[in-house]
Amino acid sequence: MLGAFKARAAPFNVNYRYVAEELQYLLDNAQAKVVVFHSAFAPTLAEVLPQLDCVELLVQVPDDSGNALLPGAIEYEDLLAASSTERPDVEWSPDDLYILYTGGTTGMPKGVLWRQHDIFISAMGGRPFGQKDAFADLDAVVETSRNGGVAMMSAAPLMHGAAQWATFTSFTNGNTVALPRETKKLVPADVWASVAEHKVLTLQIVGDAMARPLIDELDRQSYDLSGFLALVSGGAAMNSSLKDRFLEHVPHAIVLDAVGSSETGAQMGHTSMKGATATGTFQPGPETSVVSADLSTELAPGSTETGWLAQRGHVPLGYLGDAAKTAATFPVIEGTRFAVPGDRANWNEDGIIELLGRDSVTINSGGEKIFAEEVEQALAHHPSVYDVIVVGRPSEQWGSEVVAIVQLAEGAEVTDEELLAEAVTHVARYKLPKAFVYREALVRSPAGKADYRWAREQAL
Repeated sequence: MLGAFKARAAPFNVNYRYVAEELQYLLDNAQAKVVVFHSAFAPTLAEVLPQLDCVELLVQVPDDSGNALLPGAIEYEDLLAASSTERPDVEWSPDDLYILYTGGTTGMPKGVLWRQHDIFISAMGGRPFGQKDAFADLDAVVETSRNGGVAMMSAAPLMHGAAQWATFTSFTNGNTVALPRETKKLVPADVWASVAEHKVLTLQIVGDAMARPLIDELDRQSYDLSGFLALVSGGAAMNSSLKDRFLEHVPHAIVLDAVGSSETGAQMGHTSMKGATATGTFQPGPETSVVSADLSTELAPGSTETGWLAQRGHVPLGYLGDAAKTAATFPVIEGTRFAVPGDRANWNEDGIIELLGRDSVTINSGGEKIFAEEVEQALAHHPSVYDVIVVGRPSEQWGSEVVAIVQLAEGAEVTDEELLAEAVTHVARYKLPKAFVYREALVRSPAGKADYRWAREQAL
C-alpha cells in the first residue's frame, strides 16, 4: 500500500476468501489495472482473467502452494530486480486516492473513494488522540512520533478497514506494529502469546466474534499481560458480559469500543473499565453528528427524534462508479455535506449518542422497528450462546418476524425458552425471536462481521 501511494496508484483491499464470481465482480468494478497476488490464488484468478479486459499487469508472489506462474505474469522478485532505484518523478497531492471496498455482508461490495488527506485526518492518526484539531503540519506529526515506540497489534486481517487504520495510526505515532504468527485465521493462543512476547500495549479486534474465543483462551491459559493497556473493538459490537470476563483476567486494562465505517472513518468511542462496563452508548468525535430521519436537518443533543448517525467534514468523495448511491449516502443538509451510511441513532441531552443499529438489517415486525444488533447482544449474554446473528423473515401474522441463528458453546445444551428468558431481561418482549435456528458454525467475514445474507438463507 505504501509503495502504491508513493507511485500515486490507488491500491484496494481484496477479501482472500472470495470465489471466482466474487473476485471477477470486484476486479471489474474497480477496473483494476494491476493485480498483485500470492501463487495460492493463481487458480482462482486464472478463472476470471478471460472475462477481464482491464488488467494490464499480473505480479505473482511465490509461496508454498506450488502453483506455477500464470501465463503473462511476472514474479515479484524479478519485477523488483528489473526496476529502477530512482525515485519516480511524481508530485504527491492531498487529492490522491485511498480506496476501501466494503465487506458486502448486506449487499455487493462498494468501493469507497477517499481523498488521502481526509482519510488520514479521519482515521489514520492525522488528528492527535482525543483532540479536535488535526496536526498542523508534518513537523508536528514527526515531533509526536518521537514519543512513540510502543507495540500495537490488530487481530483483524489487514484487508479490513479498521485494521488498516489501526496500522497507519501506529505508523503516524511512531509506534511498532506487531503481527501474530498466524495471519490467515484467528488463533487465540497465538494472539496472546504474541501480545506477551512483544509487550503489546493495544490489541484491535472486531466485536464478539473475535472477543469470545480470545477470552475463552484466557480462561484456559495464563499469559503475561502486565503491560497490556487496551482491548479495542471496532466494526461490530462487543457485549458487556464479555467485557466483564476480560477485565477479570486483566483488571488494570480498559476496553475501548470504537465506532466507524468505510464511509465515515472513526466516529465515536466508549471506554469500559473493571466494574463499569456498558455497550451501545458513545462519546461522539468532533465531526460526528445525528441527522433527521428525512435527511432534512441536523439534530441537536436532546432531540426526541431517532435519526441517522452521520459524519461531516473529512468524508469520502463517494462510491466508485455509483452516482445514485453516492447521492443517497452523502447528502448535503443545510449546506453541509454529510456521510450517512445507514445506522440509526439517538442523541441524548448529555451529548452521548445511543447507537441502535444498521437500518439495512432492521426488522419491521408488527409495526415496530427492531434492531438486529440489539437482539444479538441480548442473546449473547447467555453463557451457552457462542455466537448469534439475528435476521427477519416473512411472516403472515407480523409482516416480518425475528429469527435468531445460534451457534452454541462447545458441549452446551439450551432450550429456546431458556434463551428467551435471558433475552427478555435486556430487551422488550416484542423484540424477542419468534424462532431459533441452530447451526454448528455461523458464517462471518474473515474480520468477524456477520454475513446477514447467509443468515437470512438459514432463517428461510
